[in-house]
Amino acid sequence: MNKVILIGRLTKDPELRFTSGNGVAVTTFTLAVDRNFSNQQGERIADFIPIVVWRKLAEVCANNLTKGQQIAVSGRIQTRSWDGNDGKKRWTTEVVADEVKFLGKPSSSSSAGTPYISNDDGNEDYYEGFTPIDNEDNLPF
Repeated sequence: MNKVILIGRLTKDPELRFTSGNGVAVTTFTLAVDRNFSNQQGERIADFIPIVVWRKLAEVCANNLTKGQQIAVSGRIQTRSWDGNDGKKRWTTEVVADEVKFLGKPSSSSSAGTPYISNDDGNEDYYEGFTPIDNEDNLPF
């Protein structure tokens, strides 16, 4: 079984690209995930984990996520290799996200969670262009 779930903050805005062959959307970003312990100086240490998102979910993430925003990612770990320009073999390990949940706005403000988004073509809806409600007095119910 290959399943990973991470909660962290984006280190910079996501980068959206399209594959050259068939134009499939792919978004990449790095997620800073705090470790459960502090170092000897009492500082929290974070791991910086590369995330890859494909297709419609890639477009949703690129259009709605920003640096500092907290998200939850569910997916699988993938390792791949290629030959570099210098002829040496290069390796990378990344998380290919199947699901993304927006947990809040960038770290400078707090917010309630936002809709669940999945890359599956199943029952989950994509919430493009959603407008977060910052003030509970504006709720319609």
